[in-house]
Parts: sequence; C-alpha cells; structure tokens
Amino acid sequence: MIKHRGFPGRLPGTDFQFVIRRANPRGVTPIIRRERHGDRRPADKRADAGFVAALWNNFGDQPFVRGNLDAGRLSWLFGREVIAAEDPFDPESYDAMLQINLKLARASFPEVFGE
Repeated sequence: MIKHRGFPGRLPGTDFQFVIRRANPRGVTPIIRRERHGDRRPADKRADAGFVAALWNNFGDQPFVRGNLDAGRLSWLFGREVIAAEDPFDPESYDAMLQINLKLARASFPEVFGE
C-alpha cells in the first residue's frame, strides 16, 4: 500500500480522518458511492471540502493511486468529485487509480478552487 507522504492525516481540529495508517489485515475496505443529502451537518461538509482541497493540493488534475487514502472519506465523493481513472476499476484495491472530476469538484466546492 502506497503511503501518500505530506497528505494531511485528518481535517485540522477534528477527528475526520483522511488517511489510514496501515493496510487492513482482514481485507481492503471497498470504495462505494455514498449519497450526500442536503441536511448533512456543516462539519461533514467542511470535511468533504477539506479532503477535496488536500486532493487538489497533492495531485491536481492528475490520476493518483488510492494507497492509504481513507475509503470512507473517498466514498462520500466517489462517482461525483472523485472518479475512477482506470477501466476496469477495482474498488477493493489499494492500487486503484482515481482522479478528481474537476468540472464537478469546482461546482460542488467553489471555495476550494477560489471561485
């Protein structure tokens, strides 16, 4: 499992995790598409924006390996702001390639991109 050095471990001042420390010995947690509803807590929305900002600052518009990025946090964005960058995509692989969907990420999180 690739560890993304320099990637923030969590949203500062919170317990919202962005990375995992070690591979899960019972198997890889799959990335799934989680629905975000309009009544989500403001803290959850800040965590999503913080994670998108960290992805943008570390990878830009280039494909990146899932590695030690938290599956739960990725799942809140997957299929929208974060998309598969390979076909076929294995949601249960630490080597899976992902990419930011810039058009949708800019629309969803304009504060991250200064728009």
